[in-house]
Amino acid sequence: MHLPLPRPHRDDVRIAAVGLLGGLALWGIGLGMNQGRLLDGAWLLVPLVAMSALELLRRTRPRFAALAGTLVVVADQFTQGSLATVLMFTDLMYAAVLYGTPAAARRIPVTTGLITVAVTLGFLAWWRQPEAVLVGVATGLVSFGPAATGVLVRNHRDRAAEERLRAEQTALLAEMDRAQAVTAERARMARELHDMVANHLSAIAIHSTAALSIDEPATTRTALETIRENSVDGLAEMRRLIGILRDSSGDTEPAAAPTLDGLGALVEQSRANGLDVGLTLTGATGNLPAPVGLAAYRIVQESLTNALKHAAPGRVTVTVHRSGERIEVCVRSPYGDRDGPRAPGSGAGLVGMRERTALLGGTFEAGPEADPGGKIWRVRAALPLETPSSEGDPA
Repeated sequence: MHLPLPRPHRDDVRIAAVGLLGGLALWGIGLGMNQGRLLDGAWLLVPLVAMSALELLRRTRPRFAALAGTLVVVADQFTQGSLATVLMFTDLMYAAVLYGTPAAARRIPVTTGLITVAVTLGFLAWWRQPEAVLVGVATGLVSFGPAATGVLVRNHRDRAAEERLRAEQTALLAEMDRAQAVTAERARMARELHDMVANHLSAIAIHSTAALSIDEPATTRTALETIRENSVDGLAEMRRLIGILRDSSGDTEPAAAPTLDGLGALVEQSRANGLDVGLTLTGATGNLPAPVGLAAYRIVQESLTNALKHAAPGRVTVTVHRSGERIEVCVRSPYGDRDGPRAPGSGAGLVGMRERTALLGGTFEAGPEADPGGKIWRVRAALPLETPSSEGDPA
């Protein structure tokens, strides 16, 4: 089964037509390149028409067109010869390098160069006249010259294609980086909003439930005072984050992010919300890298929020210890059934704490722990002080 020949490119059709018409015009005015050859008269039209037909294949079958064109141009030397036939042959050699396979593009210049040298030496040995060099020069002009030009153009084209591909890959990588940055920023905002709001809303939910379930004016008043305090604090935290998100000018500094220096106030707030909390700080916990200090604060905050929502009655202990090149945060709370109101939870708090720790290259553990005094839920995070250089703000 023979595959149909590919349709010629429209530019190749134009080149073939121009070459044929030009050759006919030169023949019409009686202009030939060779005189006194074996085949005289209209015989030069045979290679002219054949070369014009091969021009139709210069882009679709470049290797075949170059090989057949070589035979045609040799046959043309037995006629009066047409300049149009020779010019079309040079175009076939150029196209064979430009549109052929990479292997052909490497071989053709070498082959035509060797042929040029061989023709020059052969005619020198045959004629023993300096004019033989002109034959070699003419051979090089119609074979090696177009092939070398094709190599230069092909290399330029390939480099341009590589640059376009590199530019497309760079744009794709930039888009992927942008998408990843957007995803990371959304996750960061989700963690920050959860950690800021969950603690206050949990206290509000618990105290409002208590106020509704216990019909005592003193209890109701205390619950409402606590609800108001947590509402105000939550709104202040929300304003801080919204101010950071809206401020794109860079002219003003946003409010400072929480650090371990604020743990005392955080613990006092938890006590006001009804938790029995003890805080222990050991080692030099001041002057920490900002991402580490913020992550440690948020982990303690979220752990206290979870204790407020889920812990059984008993003492909650918060321990922050700096040793060597890391800081450890451990929060232990009673674990089991509890009486009284319970705030709902989504499980996002543990996910957020784990993500914060992972961004800093630390370790995180959360789960029940055996204890002689009863069931204990322990949250432990170890944060290295030397954070990875590519993580940015873990908030």
